[in-house]
Amino acid sequence: MSIDLETLFGAVIATVGRPDMTDREFGDVLRRIVSSLVSPDHIVVFAYRGKERPIDLYNTFDPDEHVVFVALYQAGPFLLDPFYHTARQRRLGVYRMRELAPDRFFSSEYHRTYYVQTGLAEEVGFFITLNDDIAVVISLMRRKKTGAFSSQDFNLLKRLEPLIAGLVRHYWADLGQRFDKQLLTQGKRRKRRGQVEPHPAGDAPWRELKLTTREAEIVDLVLQGHSSESIGLKLDISTGTVKVHRRNVYRKLGISSQTQLLSTYLKNFGAAPAQ
Repeated sequence: MSIDLETLFGAVIATVGRPDMTDREFGDVLRRIVSSLVSPDHIVVFAYRGKERPIDLYNTFDPDEHVVFVALYQAGPFLLDPFYHTARQRRLGVYRMRELAPDRFFSSEYHRTYYVQTGLAEEVGFFITLNDDIAVVISLMRRKKTGAFSSQDFNLLKRLEPLIAGLVRHYWADLGQRFDKQLLTQGKRRKRRGQVEPHPAGDAPWRELKLTTREAEIVDLVLQGHSSESIGLKLDISTGTVKVHRRNVYRKLGISSQTQLLSTYLKNFGAAPAQ
């Protein structure tokens, strides 16, 4: 597509002299800037801090799409998302999903059970780091009927990144306070239910299942889409040792497949997998 300079300049001008904007107002500015260069079908912006539940800052989904792309994602599957792990590593820049995904991601149970529900042909993300261990990811999505972003599209997005990052750091500078408020709200809910103090979401899945730290590390990597070989390289152990740990996990949990492993994982978040 050709560059729409009128839309681009108009979106940037909308920020001049405005010290702050609501999430919706600023998200609309980002959408207009990006859409002046490329044509995403959807945009969603998440903020991440450690293993806490991500904050949905902006999205363009209808209510039904919101269930899959936001509500279900926030309930636990975000911990298996390559974009989330890239944000945790505090990497900067613009990346395609296929650049970041583990070697077995596109054949993993997570991809088959959850990710395919999105119906996406491609996802491209802007990765921006803030203070307080917070990262913001602006995800641009293309559905299968639209097709992937072209090389020209991707190069335009990379050139756009410094502008996007600067705006995000200005208008979403106070996210630490919002994460703190979210934790406080979750704590009050749990107390009303007679539950213990809240833990970050990422600490939840295997806490009650008596897995060792090493076993939990390995099954998390399995569910993220890493092969036994990839896991061995990441953890500096042999492939054979990885397979032994996987067999022990399956025995402890009384399961025999990755489908059952993912189901157990999601149930511990209260998020049921799709059938």
